[in-house]
Amino acid sequence: MPFTPFHLGPGAAMKAVGGRHFSFMVFGGAQVLIDIEPLVGLIQGADILHGPTHTLAGALLIGGVAALTGKPVSELVLRMLKIAHQPISWLASCMGAFLGTLSHIMLDAIMHSDMHPWRPLSSSNGLLDLVSVNELHLACLVLALLGGAVAAWRLYKASRQRP
Repeated sequence: MPFTPFHLGPGAAMKAVGGRHFSFMVFGGAQVLIDIEPLVGLIQGADILHGPTHTLAGALLIGGVAALTGKPVSELVLRMLKIAHQPISWLASCMGAFLGTLSHIMLDAIMHSDMHPWRPLSSSNGLLDLVSVNELHLACLVLALLGGAVAAWRLYKASRQRP
């Protein structure tokens, strides 16, 4: 199903590792952009939902679009919602965008038989059924919990340092 929240779990862990050098908002936006193709396919009743956008080339192209648009759009949304934030650097935007699209096709390749991530070079998918869908979802959930725990710890430490 497009726009699954499970894809955000690895993003939370990446944010925990990357800190200010990784934009979780841009990561989330990249997840939505890459899943427009399967959404349209579902609406149209297509047999293949994961086509060109779910290849390495497609992920790199969509990652580029997400990197360029993600920074200004994310900063605008944060300002409109009056959420205090540090400026999003271009590095953080690029990291969020490209790690978002590349992790997305890797996760989808594990669970979707219509995935061919190496096209047009190869139609093979060596990741299919690498682990069960339940194990994949559990791993994404664990990564989300770990990323959330690190974020909570950092907020706690920062609040203790303020006078």
